[in-house]
Amino acid sequence: MTQSTPAPKNENSPIAPTSGGDGGNIQVKGGAAILAPISSFPNGVPSNALVLIPLGPNGAPVEKQVIDGPMALKEEDVWKLLGFNGPAVQVQDDQGRPIAIGLEDLLSGLEKHWTENGDDLNRGRIYAQELMKYNRAAKAEGVLSKIVAKGGSGDDWLGLGIAQLAQEKWDKAEGTLRGAQNLLKTNPYPSLHLAKLFQAKKDRAQERAAVEHAIQIDNNNVDAWAYFTNYLREGDDAKTEAAIKEVEELANAPVNARIPAPYIALQGFFASEDATRDRAITFAKKAVDRAPEDVLALLCLSALYGQAGQLDEVVKLLAPHEAKMVRDVRLAHNYFEALFQAKDMQKITALLNKLATSPNKEVKQFAIERSRAISQMLAQQQQALSGATAST
Repeated sequence: MTQSTPAPKNENSPIAPTSGGDGGNIQVKGGAAILAPISSFPNGVPSNALVLIPLGPNGAPVEKQVIDGPMALKEEDVWKLLGFNGPAVQVQDDQGRPIAIGLEDLLSGLEKHWTENGDDLNRGRIYAQELMKYNRAAKAEGVLSKIVAKGGSGDDWLGLGIAQLAQEKWDKAEGTLRGAQNLLKTNPYPSLHLAKLFQAKKDRAQERAAVEHAIQIDNNNVDAWAYFTNYLREGDDAKTEAAIKEVEELANAPVNARIPAPYIALQGFFASEDATRDRAITFAKKAVDRAPEDVLALLCLSALYGQAGQLDEVVKLLAPHEAKMVRDVRLAHNYFEALFQAKDMQKITALLNKLATSPNKEVKQFAIERSRAISQMLAQQQQALSGATAST
């Protein structure tokens, strides 16, 4: 079962690798590689192949090295031998298929694309986003500073503040994040990042004021409630119960009484351990009771039921929400898994037929892949049954 949100895809990446018309001749600057078992080459290993043999988990030391023969390689050496300039990262070609490219080639390509037309702020934003993703905060700050100077949006101010915060430039980050607050009056994240700044400066009063302001801006923001809970706990498990009590008091205030976010946040603190899963389920139920149509609340509770092996509860919870599954692959996944483990083929078939008509690309692909898997499984079962019958 899953309750995670699929990562957004960057359909407009300016350096997305291109492919030939037949879809099989992929051209990538910096080199590409195929990873496959040796059994994939029954007619012999290609002359330009490099053989990688796992030596042990997590880079375990090799007991001996062979001179002028097989030898242990550092991770960066492996990438170089495979033709990647830096660690391999995944991008998409022009048809949306995943493909690997060296990180340095990715970043240099984005930088070139940005410098070719510095007035195209979206190019800079994409570049800065990837820089932050790979912990290049100083360079991201430079890019975002230029974007802000050219009339960037509140989101650009927020990104700049986050880059400065990552470098512990407290005064600059505070000024920038307050600017983002003024521009993004309905967005809680400038306040949440200010809370992180005050946490780093050990100013608990201002930290609390910032996170409470984030909740006031958007009282259904799960991140804000989770941050507030962590703030109250102070990293001390002994303070957890007192923290939960205070969170629930605020959650039960009239303005927050029908909001699921406080309980979605609380269930997250108990969801990962078998010993505390029942408590997580209790909180997740409260979230669903408050907002029976909330997708995230349904995802959390169905995932917890699935982890606990309560398949009937998953089906009972999600069956009324099949219409939502046409738009949300996460709900579809949880419901399908419960039906599959329960071997309810009639409901599985009806679900997949409905999902196959979805206008959502991810949902439609999910339905196609699961339909193929079911067909293969049934064909194998029929073949096994035929073989058993013939042998009798």
